[in-house]
Amino acid sequence: MKLDPFYLIVDSAEWIARLVPLGVKLVQLRIKDKETAELRAEIRTAKAVCAAHGCQLIVNDYWQLTIEEGCDFVHLGQEDLEAADLGAIRAAGLKLGLSTHDDVELGTALAAKPDYIALGPIYPTILKQMKWSPQGPERLRIWKERLGDLPLVAIGGLNVDRIERVLTHGADSAAVVTDITLSAHPETRTQEWLAVTTRWRAAKTPLDR
Repeated sequence: MKLDPFYLIVDSAEWIARLVPLGVKLVQLRIKDKETAELRAEIRTAKAVCAAHGCQLIVNDYWQLTIEEGCDFVHLGQEDLEAADLGAIRAAGLKLGLSTHDDVELGTALAAKPDYIALGPIYPTILKQMKWSPQGPERLRIWKERLGDLPLVAIGGLNVDRIERVLTHGADSAAVVTDITLSAHPETRTQEWLAVTTRWRAAKTPLDR
């Protein structure tokens, strides 16, 4: 499968309704600490917006709700992967994305036969506390050589100025959170991401490996 080079990650359906209509084609709904009824409502709203705008929705963590609400893509962290029923996920036809931070986690992720693997943090990030130091874009090159055709997502500390650097080092997609959600002008910043990644996609620049 192919991933859009611009991978937006937000924590509410409200953000999705606000930004997806600008042209976003790949978005993850990543919500923490909400009750099931609230989560279900958020997923339903996000799904409807994405369907209306031809955007691929990926739900973070909540694979049971993802199945129940008829979504087709879930992303799991390593701890979530341990508790997840991969058989049920595959039986439901869900695509699966997995987070990795080191070689051990990469091995675990590959054994689950995901549809993409994310590596992070590439740069220092303020999204959450992590025990891993920034990987640096060179790490992407190493990961991509091991993954081959399996899509690789770069995440952690990315901004507009760093997009092309991670893409030229092997990432198929660049995931962004705070560079957009903490921006004074999120719509403008989203359009900047769209412009850079659209140029990248159109140019079909070969990976510099």
